[in-house]
Amino acid sequence: MNFSEELEVRTRGTEEIIRDFLPPEEGRQRVVMEAMNYSVLAGGKRLRPLIMYETWKMFGGSTDTIRPFMAAIEMIHTYSLVHDDLPAMDNDEYRRGNLTTHAKYGHALGILAGDGLLNYAFETAAAAFKRGQDTEELMRTAKALQILGGKAGVHGMIGGQVVDVEAAGQSIDEEKLLFIYELKTGALLEASMMIGAVLAGASDEEIKIVEQIASDVGLAFQIRDDILDVTSTLEVLGKPTLSDERNEKTTYVTLKGLSRASADVEKISERALKRLASLPYENEFLTELIRSLVYREK
Repeated sequence: MNFSEELEVRTRGTEEIIRDFLPPEEGRQRVVMEAMNYSVLAGGKRLRPLIMYETWKMFGGSTDTIRPFMAAIEMIHTYSLVHDDLPAMDNDEYRRGNLTTHAKYGHALGILAGDGLLNYAFETAAAAFKRGQDTEELMRTAKALQILGGKAGVHGMIGGQVVDVEAAGQSIDEEKLLFIYELKTGALLEASMMIGAVLAGASDEEIKIVEQIASDVGLAFQIRDDILDVTSTLEVLGKPTLSDERNEKTTYVTLKGLSRASADVEKISERALKRLASLPYENEFLTELIRSLVYREK
């Protein structure tokens, strides 16, 4: 398998699924749909829906209830970025090499586009109930929806963002930093893998293992993000560098240094891969996808 070529093919397929579920730009309020679609289609690795799909496939998923959840997780991820870029948060004007949503449409539409994406994500995910074929599948869909809400909410991504905002300009210890990373970055990756496993019919024990794998992947991914913020460029990264320093944020790099941070990314990723290998299923592409996060450049 040529991983780079296969990644490109599967990312394009994921992109097509996401596009299928975007709202039509119509009606008096069409400008908010336009801003929502601009935000989603501005680029990105589509990592979360791709990981969701590959986990689902690894566990033998066979029906298309996965598709609306793939679109929904990307909408939620995108809304979080739209709000993260706002002046009240990180105040960034570029992401993925393009103007951020508020920089293009104004602050008010930036807020409303994010709100719209969050609500539309759950409208989209709930459409999976129409695709269920039997009671068992409907129960899996309900469980997946519950996971999505929990991991995206105050006990997940939003909760991590709250602690992150409160910590701005303060010196925080490693325990609090890891708490932020677990919720702010790890929660949606956990949701992605767990939903894929749930919809494919994985056991409760297997779902717990998948959650642990995703937690490690999220931690490694965020530490790598910290590294790139101080070592990369706007042209390569597609967003401003040194934003953490500008916003006086404590990061894994400021606590541990570049060398230790790089070593820990690899160690944490290998721990995730060992857990993945412990499952009685195989997905070579998913293994390589997780491994590639260690060496990503953007």
